[in-house]
Amino acid sequence: MPACDRTLGNDVRPLRVCALQSAMLGAAGAGLVRGLRTGTQVWLWSSRGRSLTLPARGLHAGDWRPSAGRGHLGRRPSLPAATIVNSAPRPLQPYLRLMRLDKPIGTWLLYLPCAWSIGLAAEPGCFPDWYMLSLFGTGAVLMRGAGCTINDMWDQDYDKKVTRTASRPIAAGDISTFQSFVFLGGQLTLALAVLLCLNYYSIALGAASLLLVITYPLMKRITYWPQLALGLTFNWGALLGWSAVKGSCDPSVCLPLYFSGIMWTLIYDTIYAHQDKRDDALIGLKSTALLFRDDTKQWLSGFTVVMLGALSLVGVNIGQTVPYYTALAAVGAHLAHQIYTLDIHRPEDCWDKFTSNRTIGLIIFLGIVLGNLWKEKETDKTKKNIDNRIEN
Repeated sequence: MPACDRTLGNDVRPLRVCALQSAMLGAAGAGLVRGLRTGTQVWLWSSRGRSLTLPARGLHAGDWRPSAGRGHLGRRPSLPAATIVNSAPRPLQPYLRLMRLDKPIGTWLLYLPCAWSIGLAAEPGCFPDWYMLSLFGTGAVLMRGAGCTINDMWDQDYDKKVTRTASRPIAAGDISTFQSFVFLGGQLTLALAVLLCLNYYSIALGAASLLLVITYPLMKRITYWPQLALGLTFNWGALLGWSAVKGSCDPSVCLPLYFSGIMWTLIYDTIYAHQDKRDDALIGLKSTALLFRDDTKQWLSGFTVVMLGALSLVGVNIGQTVPYYTALAAVGAHLAHQIYTLDIHRPEDCWDKFTSNRTIGLIIFLGIVLGNLWKEKETDKTKKNIDNRIEN
């Protein structure tokens, strides 16, 4: 029975005990509430991918702060992908992080132009070649991993100077330069095995992209347009996907598709670069974010118009149908909202806008597939009209 219930007569001592216990419980409860509130705040900040600077004496709500940082394609890891990487054997984890398997947004952005091209190459009324889609998906994982490995090998001295990138495997010393070089060789060997599954024209075309993959990380040292170099590299699949299905490139389709992908990359990677513009300026790296500054939205709007124009030209040249152009209208609305609401001074907003470009790529792919299926209906209607005219 609690002490408060054992008060007898006019004896005030139990009352004092009761008051003392109540005060102690109240203080403990208040401390628990403060601890929970602080813990919740810390969890919320850490769940956003930010590191915390904590005092040695303990955790207090007023003592912590988020630390700034930079790094390509990966401020906030994808939860399922990060879980898979964290559950892998510990010696393997640094290599998986080096490939950015815990941050798959870059793989999506590399893969989607390939998927567009494969979808456009399908016969009217048919779905895309699923074997080619899976083959290029495997290649996208391997080549994106190889690109990140090359990037981290070039940038390890820069990464060590920045809080967030200092934890990357090479910069942190989890993997040596020699080990990363051997790992790069393994990734490129597997990617070559994928490439050899294609026709000779596509093998030569795919091999030609290796120079872009190797030199892209150097561009931010010498030009304010490294995003253009990334666009040339990341959208090579727009050429390769068509040739893998058809045997060679059709310039009337492949070139405007490749050009539209480059414009798309200039949009999303300029947005991304605004997260890192302060750090880039401090350590001497260049980007379109530093070049465009407060005129960024005007430039992005221009890239959007050119991108949609090039995709429309692709549709005209290949005879696309209503679903395709409906998808382009949806993409235009998405990009207009993305640019209008963009706050280039808020890294979190830049990251959210950047990652939303996966949705744009999927909308275009869906429009291509549905537009291609729609062609069969139009073909059937044309045949019926011709038959009716012959009978009449």
